[in-house]
Amino acid sequence: MLERIAKIILWCLGIGWGCVFCWAFCRIFICDQFVVPSGSMEPSLIAGDRILANKLVFGARIYRNFNFGEGVPLDSWRMPRFRRIRPNDIVVFNAPHGYDRNMIEFKINYVYAKRCIGTPGDTIAIRDSRFYNNNYSRPIGDTLQQRKLAAMPDSLFSRGVMRAFPCDDKLFGWTIKDMGPLYVPRKGDSIRMDICNYKLYRTIVEYETRGKVQFKNDTAYLDDIPLLYYAFAENYYYFCGDNVANSKDSRYLGFVPEEFIIGVVCRISYSRDRCADEFRWHRLWRKI
Repeated sequence: MLERIAKIILWCLGIGWGCVFCWAFCRIFICDQFVVPSGSMEPSLIAGDRILANKLVFGARIYRNFNFGEGVPLDSWRMPRFRRIRPNDIVVFNAPHGYDRNMIEFKINYVYAKRCIGTPGDTIAIRDSRFYNNNYSRPIGDTLQQRKLAAMPDSLFSRGVMRAFPCDDKLFGWTIKDMGPLYVPRKGDSIRMDICNYKLYRTIVEYETRGKVQFKNDTAYLDDIPLLYYAFAENYYYFCGDNVANSKDSRYLGFVPEEFIIGVVCRISYSRDRCADEFRWHRLWRKI
C-alpha cells in the first residue's frame, strides 16, 4: 500500500515538474505574456489587456549574463528568427533609457509595447502628425488618431510634450506633429559626425563604444580622439504608440537597439477592466 502511494506521489511530482519545465520553456523560447498598463496604444491595445509576445518571429533573446544592475551592459544572443521586424508590427521591447534619459541603458523590467515605424536603414518622417517611411508605402499606425492630433491646437500641449527627439529647438525644432527626415541606423552604415548627427546619434555611439562623445571646435571627439565618421555596430528601430497624443515613445526616447526587442505581439490572451473589475469577454483571444 505504501509503495503504491509513493509511486502516485512520484508520478504527481513528475507531472508537476514537467508542467513547470514546459511553462518555463514556453516563456523563454516561444511566447511570453505582458500586461498593458496604459492607453498609449489605444485603440489597438487598451489598459488591462494581457498580450502575448511571440518570440519565435524574431528569435528568442537568451541572456549570457544575469547581472541586470545599473550600468551593466546587456549580454545576450538571439535564436534564429523566422522573419525581420516590419513597419506596423506591434513589438514588445525594453525601453532604451532604463535609468538615465541621456544614455541608452538596459533595464530588464522597463518594458514597452509600441508599433514599429522605422526599421534599420529606413528614413522616417512625421508630417501633420502622419507617419512616413521611405521604404513602406502603406499607412503606418492609426491614421484616425493621427488626424485627431493634427487637428488639436499646439496650445493644448506643454512645450515639453510638443518637443520631439532630439529636443533641440535651435538645430531641428522638431515636434511630435512634424519632424524628420530621420535615418534609422543600420549595422555597418556610416555617417559623418557633424553637429546634426552628433545631436541625433551621440547616445548610440556612446552605447556601442562605452566611451564619451563631445563636440567642440566643429569636431566630434570620442574620448578626446577626433571622430570624423562613425560606422554603426548594431541595428536600431523607431517605435510609436497608436494613441499619438498620449504616448511616451521614440518621438521622445529616440532609437531602440535591436537587442532590446523581446517579441512581436500576436494576440490578446484576455483583458480585464481594472476599474469595473470585470472581464472584457469580447477581447478574449483576439488576434493582433
